[in-house]
Amino acid sequence: MPALSRFIRYFMAVGRLGSIRRAADELSVSASAIDRQILNAEARLGVQLFERLPTGLRLTAAGEVMMAAGGRWQKQLVDTLSQIEDLRGLKRGHVDVAVIDALAKGYMPAALHAIQRSHPGITIGVHVLGNEQVRRAIAANDVDFGILFDPQSYQDLTVRAFVDVVLGIVAPPGHPLAGKASVRFSECDGQSVILPAAPLAVHQQVAVLEATSGVTLHRRVTSDNIQMIASLIQEGDSVGILTSLDVSTEVRAGTLAFARIEDKVLRPMTLALCTATARTPSYAAAMVLREIEAGFTRFAYSPPDA
Repeated sequence: MPALSRFIRYFMAVGRLGSIRRAADELSVSASAIDRQILNAEARLGVQLFERLPTGLRLTAAGEVMMAAGGRWQKQLVDTLSQIEDLRGLKRGHVDVAVIDALAKGYMPAALHAIQRSHPGITIGVHVLGNEQVRRAIAANDVDFGILFDPQSYQDLTVRAFVDVVLGIVAPPGHPLAGKASVRFSECDGQSVILPAAPLAVHQQVAVLEATSGVTLHRRVTSDNIQMIASLIQEGDSVGILTSLDVSTEVRAGTLAFARIEDKVLRPMTLALCTATARTPSYAAAMVLREIEAGFTRFAYSPPDA
């Protein structure tokens, strides 16, 4: 295993950097040692892993396959070492999590902080990605689990927990729409609106509402960042369209108001905690999963009179 481990480290570094010299500098080994490992592997495999170009090295088709396999091998090695430490009772490990932008505040950071306090031997990497990117990261085993919208059509994911969140009008306190529990989409007609842009999942729902209602919104600002949209609404007199999840922290604090959009073409969006179907979580990942799953209902929409 040590020889294979060394080759994978060297190969992955060269594949990522496109240069033996840069890989040698990063790994603090000689360039000749890296070159020898790659040449020996190419000789044994009978194929070239890299094209030698004047500007550096580029992966061949075989190299791309090896690069993907190397990534999986490295992740599996981390999981294996974590399981061995479990057997020794060390309760250590690293967990990678992918979440959508809306979860970068509120309950999710608080839950991860609590986990780190109670399990200091576990480190956590949090990746904030677009909805489709979260799905891909889970399916490709780049992360241990993820949280995203509407995953039910994907066979490569297993849903561990889910809640419904709804679309609504977000307004600053004092705005005429701020005191309402629910509104019709048509009430946005004539309003100055701050809207989500692609790749945010809400963007498509707004497009459906405009197409079916015949209402064309007056777009004052568009943004692909939820925190930016919420901040712009707080700072001005415009309204926005987001999910109940996106502004739950601000609504609880009283800095923004949320009114659910009632429209027959809308259905609640499903927020789901997912793992890859083909992968068994490590001890560390399973522990973090249990903690997040236990509090997952906190993401659900609660009407004002609930």
